[in-house]
Amino acid sequence: MSDTDSFINEVTEEVRREKLYGYLRRYGWIAVALVLALVGGAAWNEYSNAQSRNAAEATGDALMAALEVNEPAARAAAMAQVEGEGAAAAVTMLLRAATQQEAGDIAGAAQTLGDVVTNPDLPEMYRDVAALKAAMLPSYDTATRRASLDALSEPGQPFRLLALEQMAYMTLAEGDADGAIVIMRQIEEDAGVTRGLRERVQTLMVALGEPLPDPVTQ
Repeated sequence: MSDTDSFINEVTEEVRREKLYGYLRRYGWIAVALVLALVGGAAWNEYSNAQSRNAAEATGDALMAALEVNEPAARAAAMAQVEGEGAAAAVTMLLRAATQQEAGDIAGAAQTLGDVVTNPDLPEMYRDVAALKAAMLPSYDTATRRASLDALSEPGQPFRLLALEQMAYMTLAEGDADGAIVIMRQIEEDAGVTRGLRERVQTLMVALGEPLPDPVTQ
């Protein structure tokens, strides 16, 4: 390589370095900002997760402490002080309603369950559970309970068979044994019925004098 070629290469390399430094001086802050954003985002995500875990643990500890109270009324009062968010709030309110009912505060339990049912921010599954539990409270009139159970027993509803079971009990309590058996037969023949639920309705059907179908033989 001649001296001229070597000189040209050195000049070219120097020009490249100058361009690179110029780009860094002009746009380097963008790279720095991106790095800071990534690091800051990861730190904030970790902080948020830690806050969520701490809040969930605090709610769980408060629930356990409240459930350990022996006297029902005091336990219900302790449950009323527990707060949560999202699913934790729904579980807390369902447990609160259960303790209120146990303590004899049926009106309070109905109010708590109603708050769950009408809260659109809570997961739908918990709202359906609250509606089912509310329909089982003795304070509700028959028409209201049946309307609620009718909605919960629609095809595709997650607690359909449990709602039908409650409807069968209501129908039987009204003196309509034949109507109750029809509902229980519907439960028994449903492909999604659990073993425990099938055994419950079959036991009641036998008690009412209804013969069970012969087992299928292979």
